[in-house]
Amino acid sequence: MSMRCRLQGIVVAVGLAAAGVVQAQDFAWPGGARAAVSLGYDDALDSQLDNAVPALDRYGFKATFYVTLGQDTLPRRMDEWRQLARNGHELGNHSLFHQCDGSMPGRSWVAPHRDLSTTTVAQMHDQVLVANGYLQALDGRTERTFTSPCGDRRASDGEYVDGLREVFVGMKVSQGARVATSMADFDRHAVPVLAPEGVTGAQLIAMVEQAARTGTVATFTFHGIGGDHMSVEPQAHEQLLAYLDRHRDVYWTAPFVDIARWVRDHPPGSASPASP
Repeated sequence: MSMRCRLQGIVVAVGLAAAGVVQAQDFAWPGGARAAVSLGYDDALDSQLDNAVPALDRYGFKATFYVTLGQDTLPRRMDEWRQLARNGHELGNHSLFHQCDGSMPGRSWVAPHRDLSTTTVAQMHDQVLVANGYLQALDGRTERTFTSPCGDRRASDGEYVDGLREVFVGMKVSQGARVATSMADFDRHAVPVLAPEGVTGAQLIAMVEQAARTGTVATFTFHGIGGDHMSVEPQAHEQLLAYLDRHRDVYWTAPFVDIARWVRDHPPGSASPASP
């Protein structure tokens, strides 16, 4: 996501979760956890490799990195991205060229040749599928998740994200997505983006506490960690990780692909789950 693409997911998610809907009795997270937490990082940024990955490794958490394959950080630090995948993190699909809708207000920064509003559904599908092939060459994996650039869903001739449901185990989006207030209401292919920027550790912790009250998922999509754009200070990021570490019995923190697979394989009403 771009630095100027300030999604409103945090406010929406926290506001809807405040109703305090109790987790459905016929759904359970692994190990008796009350909620799941997805730590995601967009755009393949230097500060993620420099600051986020060492912090995640200190606590033993695995995350999802939504890499834009046209971002110069990928070829420049290819060995580090490969090692990240070998260490159990997910490389998620964020398209080849980060196509966003340039027709929306405040989107003058969108380059004409990367404008989603002038790109067809077929072109976007081709771009995303090529990105999947590139990522498989990097990590050898055939299942992964997708985050639509800027959370946008509409190409020049229609909505393109829904047509990718069979390609990905789960997807994070913004426009048209509805925050789930229980797992019975959770759509793993239309998960709203939470894109923190300039927030405190206490605010990040409040977001996961809301997920515990609803029994759902806190789906963070960070950008810069102590640098780059849409940044969160490393201290705030560290506070969140330390909190999750202290409360592993409450929160199952995992790559989004693992969370989406769990929801796929253990829908509400299914038999009691085993450990992942």
